[in-house]
Amino acid sequence: MAQQAARTHRLTFNTDGQAHPLENTLVAVTLVLGGIAIITSIFDSLHLLSSLTGLAGIITGGYGQFISVTTAERFALIIGLGAAAVGFYLGMAHGGFFGS
Repeated sequence: MAQQAARTHRLTFNTDGQAHPLENTLVAVTLVLGGIAIITSIFDSLHLLSSLTGLAGIITGGYGQFISVTTAERFALIIGLGAAAVGFYLGMAHGGFFGS
């Protein structure tokens, strides 16, 4: 009887076997900023916070896309960028940086 090797799957962005600390940090920061932006955009009174975190998430996600190495990093960055962009645009629609 043939033995099948046990495979362990780990969630990693380093699918090429190399360490990418800067890229992984940008992925994490973009996902967190996108999450904050999308959640705070629900509330009209938090338009300044959602606008600022959305803009920061767009900037970090864009730079992360520019220097990303693996497809897994790019996939997660697109999720974070989308959330940051939606949060930014809804924050701007609710009053933006200077609205009351």
